[in-house]
Amino acid sequence: MSDVILTARGLRKTFISGERRLEVLTGIDLDVAAGESVSIRGESGSGKSTLLQLLAGLDAPDAGTLAWAGLPDTSTKRRAKFLGIVFQSFYLMPELNSRENVLMARRLLGGIDAAARARADDLLAKVGLLERMTHLPAQLSGGERQRVAVARALMNSPRLILADEPTGNLDERTGDAVIELLLGLCAETKTSLVLVTHNTAHAQKTHRQLHLRGGTFAHG
Repeated sequence: MSDVILTARGLRKTFISGERRLEVLTGIDLDVAAGESVSIRGESGSGKSTLLQLLAGLDAPDAGTLAWAGLPDTSTKRRAKFLGIVFQSFYLMPELNSRENVLMARRLLGGIDAAARARADDLLAKVGLLERMTHLPAQLSGGERQRVAVARALMNSPRLILADEPTGNLDERTGDAVIELLLGLCAETKTSLVLVTHNTAHAQKTHRQLHLRGGTFAHG
């Protein structure tokens, strides 16, 4: 596969619950190419969110290796530049308006300048929220909050977006619109996407579909 930007080999993760050892991931191999979209489905408790945490470098596997664009560096500063994350629960700062929430991604890399503000405004325009840039999250609908989160994830021009059930808290119509927006913006910017979802229709819109079962991947 040419220009692989995410490589995972043999990722394993076990959790301890009382006296039980729960093997959630038993050996995950994954390659994601530049500009590719990949969906991951699975039953509740199959380890989808756990896997995304490992791919994002937010948690460490018990075994296996992870590389972003061929490098094992998953430091906070590199993460802020290399990838963006869209969560199910939005995770917007309640005291910040839409524009300020989008700019939070840039603050992880340093100060805010005129170019950063212009990019935030451009992204808010792309997600249809330019007129809502001064609104706080409490003044936005669920779909609008998730669109702010999508803009924030794209703020630093990442090579990869990881989306964890981004429509899980939305109604069907709004969820469909958010998925179309996310896929469209990733295609436009040639940004790779790994989408974790329960929704079969959403999964089928990606270039490649994977199914997590028994701690590893099965196609379908």
